[in-house]
Amino acid sequence: MGAYVVRRLATLPLLLLGISAVSFALLSVAPGDPAEIVLHQRNPGQMPSPAAVTAMRAELGLDAPLPAQYVRWMSRALAGDMGRSYVTEQPVAAQLARRTVPTVVLTVAALGLALVLAVPMGILSARRRGGAGDAIVRLAALVGSAAPSYALAFGLIILFAVKLSWLPAVGYGSAAQMVLPAIALSLAPMAQLTRLIRASVLDVLGQDYIRTARAKGLSEQMVVMKHALRNALLPAIGATGVILAHLLGGAVIIETIFTWPGLGQLIVGAALTRDYPVVQGFVTYLAVIVLLANLATDIALRVADPRLRYERVGV
Repeated sequence: MGAYVVRRLATLPLLLLGISAVSFALLSVAPGDPAEIVLHQRNPGQMPSPAAVTAMRAELGLDAPLPAQYVRWMSRALAGDMGRSYVTEQPVAAQLARRTVPTVVLTVAALGLALVLAVPMGILSARRRGGAGDAIVRLAALVGSAAPSYALAFGLIILFAVKLSWLPAVGYGSAAQMVLPAIALSLAPMAQLTRLIRASVLDVLGQDYIRTARAKGLSEQMVVMKHALRNALLPAIGATGVILAHLLGGAVIIETIFTWPGLGQLIVGAALTRDYPVVQGFVTYLAVIVLLANLATDIALRVADPRLRYERVGV
């Protein structure tokens, strides 16, 4: 286990370097001149002169070759300085830090809701294979996988906020304000986990040790809960890291719809205003979170499954 963790940690800087380099290169060819953007922000309604644009490019360091710009940015990022926003002129790192807590709260709530619903639904569907319960669960999972999160978000707002007036449609700060965005964000991962757990339970229920447990006279509930469930949940544990990345990506849309003051709302505003330092900082920051989450998931999977702890197999 220790050697595996060390090897994975050693690969993280290389992955992060590649992700940040690609995003930096893509932003460099994006439309819009950052120097002109800054000048427009400082002097609204005035057309900047070519001389002013040239001077601003030199001030921002954009007159240097692209590799030199990236090396300078990376050296500062390693020290915790991701630059300053073109729009607010505030440090990017500070903006990301302020927006992290709301996004984490929403993401954890959505993931928890997805797990709470997916585990019993997946088990029920597997135990009632071919029956009415199985058909209902599979239909719900299919709808959850196909329905766009933004469509569900608007539907929830119309029903529970506009028609019934049970829950607030927008805002941040109370448990009631978190209900609708958490439900909208959890639909897709709930559907994925339900289908994954159903398939896993069906596979485990066909194993020899399950037939042995049944032959001993154990009840079906005892067979499933005590003998089958632990192994059946292993694929779901392994998929949690990928699902978390999808949740963070989906939060961009959900936070914008519900005006949730998280990272998603920040990146949408930065993209619309061509605030490239914020976009670059967000991509790098999100990459760090996703890579660490996947590492934590792999470690948890090896803790739960002793078969994966043998280092001699080279994994």
